[in-house]
Amino acid sequence: QVQLVESGGGLVQAGGSLRLSCAASGRTVSTPTMGWFRQAPGKGREFVATISWGATTYYTDSVKGRFTISRDNAKNTVYLQMNSLKPEDSAVYYCAADPWSTAQAMAVQPSRPHPYWGQGTQVTVSS
Repeated sequence: QVQLVESGGGLVQAGGSLRLSCAASGRTVSTPTMGWFRQAPGKGREFVATISWGATTYYTDSVKGRFTISRDNAKNTVYLQMNSLKPEDSAVYYCAADPWSTAQAMAVQPSRPHPYWGQGTQVTVSS
């Protein structure tokens, strides 16, 4: 089992920045693909960004140029640096890990199930 714990959410004004962290513990030796998803009220969960063990990254179009995903494999932690935040970025952000998915698959197959999820962290961007 892999446990994921997100942190770093909060309230920020439009144009501001936040950095989310996701720390993995447990059976992390499988070096999984990791990613960030988000879910706004009344909407389905959507893909945001993903990163492979080798640091190949993919982003949804709406965050390209504003968000950066990175990972520290020694710390089993993945980060999401969010800049130039917009009110439409407000959502609960979830970290996911998947030993059996490539980063590309996580990006292009939004309905693909992933075995490990964090509890989510709220991001609210005020206008």
